[in-house]
Amino acid sequence: MSERSPILQAVELSKGYGEGESFVGVLRGISLEISRGEMVAVIGPSGVGKSTLLHLLGLLDRPDSGRIEIDGRHVENFRPSERAALRNRVLGFVFQHHYLLDELDARENVALPLRISGRKAGPAESRATELLEQVGLRERAHHFPDQLSGGEQQRVAVARALAMHPKLLLADEPTGNLDRESSEQVFELICRLHREEGLSSIIVTHNREIAERCDRIISLSRIPGVGEGEI
Repeated sequence: MSERSPILQAVELSKGYGEGESFVGVLRGISLEISRGEMVAVIGPSGVGKSTLLHLLGLLDRPDSGRIEIDGRHVENFRPSERAALRNRVLGFVFQHHYLLDELDARENVALPLRISGRKAGPAESRATELLEQVGLRERAHHFPDQLSGGEQQRVAVARALAMHPKLLLADEPTGNLDRESSEQVFELICRLHREEGLSSIIVTHNREIAERCDRIISLSRIPGVGEGEI
């Protein structure tokens, strides 16, 4: 795949939930393109569909209409197993809540995607240790989530997102649950790893300061009188 080709293209995406009179439109006619190596912020008022858009782009949900191309692959007709395989190989996710497993320590949480993919314990743990060092938590490798601060938990979640060497990082309000100092630390970490790992990144955020430090801002707004989000 050419390095000049976009890592992601979305064309005329629409999404709603429910049927008949209970149908609620969320997104209408969303088109966007993300270049390789680009860090893009997605902003907009609450309820406009930012998280829904990220879930569509991350293949966690399907649009009602429109098409998505990721790393040169048209994914609209992919079977569930093909979508899962592409997510595992190409995409990394960071959510507002860390979603760490309480019964696993930090290293085991980071290694989990590798173990699920079939990697043996030794190589998986080595990669996890390497990533924990990159996020400044090597000494906390054997601590469980409830033994870590909120900022540390989110740094473990960032490390886990990078375990499979993804090409595209999708982050949904990654600093939303953190205090200002921890928020700054986590965002600086994402920026550094974006550069060091050669990532493309899409960051949904309410934080205008964070958005303005990205390469580009995509703003979602409501369609007047309709309520659906559009760019």
